[in-house]
Amino acid sequence: MTKWPRNLYFHGRISRSYAAPPFLGQTRHYESNAFVAPSTSQTLDPESRQTTQTSPHAWNASPLSERPIAIKDNICTKDFPTTCASNILGDFKSPYNATVVELLQKAGAFVVGKTNMDEFGMGSHNIHSRFGAVQNYFGSENNGEALSAGGSSGGSAMAVKEGQAWAALGTDTGGSVRLPAAYTGVVGFKPSYGLLSRYGVVAYANSLDTVGILAQTPDAVRLVFGKALKLLNHDRSSLSIDILNRYDANDPTSLSESTRSRITELVDRPLFDVTRAGDKISNAQKQQYKIGVPHEYNIEELTPSVRDAWTSTLASLRSNGHSIHSISLPTTRQALSAYYVLAPAEACSNLAKYDGVRYGRRTATLDDEVGYLFAKSRGEGFGKEVQRRILLGTYSLSAAAMDNHFIQAQRIRRLVQQDFDAVFRLPNPLHPITQREAESNRGVDLIVVPTTPSPPPKILSLAHSSPLDMYTNDVFTVPASLAGLPAVSIPKFSKNTDSNHLIGIQMIGQFGDDSLVLTVAKEMHDFFHAQDP
Repeated sequence: MTKWPRNLYFHGRISRSYAAPPFLGQTRHYESNAFVAPSTSQTLDPESRQTTQTSPHAWNASPLSERPIAIKDNICTKDFPTTCASNILGDFKSPYNATVVELLQKAGAFVVGKTNMDEFGMGSHNIHSRFGAVQNYFGSENNGEALSAGGSSGGSAMAVKEGQAWAALGTDTGGSVRLPAAYTGVVGFKPSYGLLSRYGVVAYANSLDTVGILAQTPDAVRLVFGKALKLLNHDRSSLSIDILNRYDANDPTSLSESTRSRITELVDRPLFDVTRAGDKISNAQKQQYKIGVPHEYNIEELTPSVRDAWTSTLASLRSNGHSIHSISLPTTRQALSAYYVLAPAEACSNLAKYDGVRYGRRTATLDDEVGYLFAKSRGEGFGKEVQRRILLGTYSLSAAAMDNHFIQAQRIRRLVQQDFDAVFRLPNPLHPITQREAESNRGVDLIVVPTTPSPPPKILSLAHSSPLDMYTNDVFTVPASLAGLPAVSIPKFSKNTDSNHLIGIQMIGQFGDDSLVLTVAKEMHDFFHAQDP
């Protein structure tokens, strides 16, 4: 971890007396290219942030007070440009903060900069950025060559991995938080769809986009997400608070208060309480859970190191008292194809507004024909991968392909959701619960699978990879996204005889069962750390 100046870092927090750029050792990590808009003296000025806390004791007022948090470049911020790593937006600066940024700042968190990403969130390796690729040098056998940091939230993952931020926000459409977490060895959490506000998040695919959280530990993720214990002054009195997990009237996809109450009533499990980072963690009485293992995920492309980490994780879960059960998710095989029909279709609609007229970059070549101005501006502003997906989406929505592609993909998405509902013991709170479901004790509590089929590739090797090869990296993360389920990736060290790698292990829960996902993730993360400190 980066060695902070003593007056800068205190229990994972920032000293208000340290306000000189560059910040948080960002000059030491330029080679990673994680940040596209780092902090400046203006953004760090205590007066401009209007903070009122003046002593370490006051930090107890909020579990996030003075925590350094990085923000992905597609989440709007007033103090930093929001460019989505695209030339089409130039140096656009939003007049308002996204709701998640506003909530973090109200909780006392400290935004340390905007992080690199694949352009508009379209990519699996963070190489499709106008700022260049994010470089990942954390690997056991990379021989000094940069590895993929994963995409599209690779900058956020590397900011956390290098210690430039205590936590970071990303967005997950088909795995864009979990994949970078797996490649960089951090924890990446995608909440249930609709729990975190999307207001102020530049849309890629509205029905799939979810704000995600990256941190070094599940404890830190839970502090940012919610249901943490808030400590007050010295009497250690506490109350349960939610930081980001709140209803937002500005976001039409945000789950209503009544739906959240129904989820809370249904998910009747002991909460895992976190006091503050570094303190001793208070666990509820350990429970034994049913862990599902879908045989459809045991694909031929699974590398030995990933298979070794997966089987080792299952053995660890069994040794901790949990039971392992084989399950089937038959539509998983079609999920990736459906995703790459639905996501580009929504993207081509969302990106239609970038025409060089209303806002964004406009071509310097003037022409009397309006159509030429649109095409020239978009052609110069969008990168190759974005153009490719716009074309894919446009075709999927065309009259000739609508029935055979888009409608069929929507049907597959519904089948994927039904597959998950059929294997979970907890009923889906978004659907009417039958008496049989309420009384049934069948099914599993959690699904444990790899996050990716292989370790991170070298960036130089990606130049020879086809787009189709890159799309297959999302094969294990897309199903949970299509169903809107909570999922987290935690790092597991694989001691395969051929190679040693940090592998991402993914845990998926029923919709709304985010607390259980983070609880078991914390249990296994601590277990792995004890084995391989």
